[in-house]
Formats: sequence, C-alpha cells, structure tokens
Amino acid sequence: MTELTQHLAAFGPFAIALGAAFEGQTAVIAGGVMARSQILSPVVVVLAAALGSGIVDYLLFVLGRSFRHTKWVKKVAAKPAFDRALVLIERYPAGFILSFRFLYGLRAAGPVAVGVSAVSTRKFAVLNAVAAGIWAGAFVALGYAFGPAVLRLLEGIFAHAAPIAAGVAVAAAVAGLAFWRWRVWVARTAP
Repeated sequence: MTELTQHLAAFGPFAIALGAAFEGQTAVIAGGVMARSQILSPVVVVLAAALGSGIVDYLLFVLGRSFRHTKWVKKVAAKPAFDRALVLIERYPAGFILSFRFLYGLRAAGPVAVGVSAVSTRKFAVLNAVAAGIWAGAFVALGYAFGPAVLRLLEGIFAHAAPIAAGVAVAAAVAGLAFWRWRVWVARTAP
C-alpha cells in the first residue's frame, strides 16, 4: 500500500464527511471512486457521507427553528429558493425533506425553511436520516460505477502534468523577465 493510499484509508472517511457536509456531491462521488479502488469500504463511504450531510442539515434545521427571527435566517429567507422551499414544504412536507438534497439551490435553504415551518423536529430528524442515507448511497454508487473512467482520465491528466507544468513555469519565467526588462526600459526612457 502506498503512502497516499494509507492516508486516504485513514483520513478518507473524515474528508468525505466534511465534503458531504459543506461541498456536497463531489466529495461523495470521490468516495465512491475510492471504494471502487478498494481503498475504503463502500459501507464506510456511505456512512461517512450520510453522517456529514445529515448532521449539517439537522444543524441548519435547528438554526432555522431556534433563530427564525435573527438576521442570518432572514438573510437566508430573502433568497428566491427559500420561498419555493416553503411552498413545497406546505404541500409535500415528507417529500420535500426526502428530496431537497437533490434539488439545485435548496441544499442550504431547504433545512432552514423546514425549521421555520410547522414540521415537527422528530419528523424532520427521521426523514433527514433516511434522506441522507439515500443521497449518500446514490452518489457513492455513481462514483463506484464510473470510478474506472474517472481514474483513467486522472491518469491521463497526471501523465502529462510534469511536462505541462515545466512548460508553464518556463513561459511564466520568460514573461516575467520580459515584463521586468520592459519596466526597466520605461524607467530609463521616462523624462
């Protein structure tokens, strides 16, 4: 096992949980690629992604519920996605909670909007846990399914990275030298 693989195996679940909490799908798909490469167990990746996503969404729900009259919640409520979320929550509370992770623009506003609504904390907690598991499983499966293609693409990119980086470094050095010479010339010819 290489040193990088050892680090990924040791710290990968934490990185996936943090990525799922704050960034979203990219970290979870990367976790699926790591599972396909047998660096991490698929179960560990799904659990880490579900925990990261579920905990942050629950915290956003609690913030919306506890601080609905604060400037921060009012700032989130001013976004157009928030109004759409409230309409959907009123019509389909369970469906909204199960799906807001998959709807563009509602990832942060969704749980806050549910917190402002009349949905009970228990109902949100249960549905949020189920939804986090479904979301994590779906995106880990995408990474797992397309892992070989992603790895081939990355290998192709990194195979040419050293010559490209050297070329960029030489071009930057030549451009920097030319700029410096031009500045010296301008300074000498100025009255």
